[in-house]
Amino acid sequence: MSTVPPGTPCWADLATPDLADARRFYPQLFGWTGRIAPEPEAGGYTVFQLDGRAVAGGGPPAIPEQVPIWSTYVATDDADLVAGRVERAGGQVVVPPFAVFDRGRMAVFADPCGAAFSVWQPMAMPGAEVLGVPGAMSWNELVTPDPDGAKVFYELVFGWHPDDQPMGSVTYTGWRLGAQIVAGMMPPLGDDFPADSPAYWSVYFAVADADAAAARAAELGGTILVPPQDIPAGRYAALRDPQGALFNVIAPAGPG
Repeated sequence: MSTVPPGTPCWADLATPDLADARRFYPQLFGWTGRIAPEPEAGGYTVFQLDGRAVAGGGPPAIPEQVPIWSTYVATDDADLVAGRVERAGGQVVVPPFAVFDRGRMAVFADPCGAAFSVWQPMAMPGAEVLGVPGAMSWNELVTPDPDGAKVFYELVFGWHPDDQPMGSVTYTGWRLGAQIVAGMMPPLGDDFPADSPAYWSVYFAVADADAAAARAAELGGTILVPPQDIPAGRYAALRDPQGALFNVIAPAGPG
């Protein structure tokens, strides 16, 4: 069983051409340890752990020309059912559902604007075993030039309902599943984000101090894309790892 309900982001993993360097960079940034899958066909896939509990993964690119990227996985009870919904809603099945050893079943999709996302149907591997604490995934966000189209697509696929809130000059959308906001959506802002990625899912990792985490990422060979700044949810920074994969860190705002 997943640690979160179906329809909720449950895992993130990194596809990178330099897995050895990812095993250096992220543990030094977040305090992770890495457990490498023993199966040769796993290609060195590494489950990163925080205090012995799985928080994220990393592996080689599926195809040689794939850019380094962090992927969001949404929990599901039935990956095949989601694949049918994606096709009917106008998305693309990039990788049809398949079994990952005895760990679970997964599939990779793209929404109508090209934003890639995955689903995870857990078996032996539930997904992330801890969420929302420093060093663990805390938020997942779709950046898209077509929020209205995304609202239709993701409601059909996952049953998400948009919860729009003004945020400065833009509208920020929370994806509501039942009583919970499980993810977010916003339009692209400024020139800081990849021009060749008009729509993409972005992963946030919680940290105790966003300024210290951004500085540490730069020391380790990463790049600060958006310097630490305050947003309603806390203080965040957008970063790239040494191979160019985009990710975010956030020190969540305290209560009140």
